Amino acid sequence: MSFERIVFFAFAAILIYAATMVITRRNPVHAVLFLVLAFFASSGIWMLAEAEFLAIALVLVYVGAVMVLFLFVVMMLDIDLATIRAGFMRYLPIGLIVAVAMAALMIMVVGPTNFGLEQIAAPERLGADASNTEALAMTLFTVFLYPFEIAAVLLLVAIIAAIGLTLRQRPETKYQDTGKQVRVRKGPDRVRVVSMPAEKKLELK
Repeated sequence: MSFERIVFFAFAAILIYAATMVITRRNPVHAVLFLVLAFFASSGIWMLAEAEFLAIALVLVYVGAVMVLFLFVVMMLDIDLATIRAGFMRYLPIGLIVAVAMAALMIMVVGPTNFGLEQIAAPERLGADASNTEALAMTLFTVFLYPFEIAAVLLLVAIIAAIGLTLRQRPETKYQDTGKQVRVRKGPDRVRVVSMPAEKKLELK
């Protein structure tokens, strides 16, 4: 067995273990941390497959941004752990059935050849000067240019919709007007001098 195959099986074992811990851990923070470990193992497998751009994007985008955001959100939320523990065992049989059905569909669609049940030739090795990022960019901006532009437009619409939903005015919610706060004056707006007669002190007998 070659060194590359040993490394692949090591990353695959770590990935399977981390993915199992994600769905079995009772603490949501621990589940998110195991998901970060699963992403790192997946990026290692991408590196073995000579897909350097996808491996780096997985680490930078998901681990560096998305998962950190998920971790902060989970830590700030007040999650009822008792409810999570009670619902896990109840839905476990349905989850196992869905997992078996998904695995069967993947084997039927992809076929036994790509699952290692049949011996196939190894892919051709790329040269040292080959760039995975350049090849992906050339394919993305030539062959799949229109789907790429459509995806960009959909993401732009989603961003605008999210901003619109966030900034919509609700009658039961109080808002701050930054313009009024900047234009405020200390005289008539904040400080008012009132002339009042002095009160006489009561003399204690």
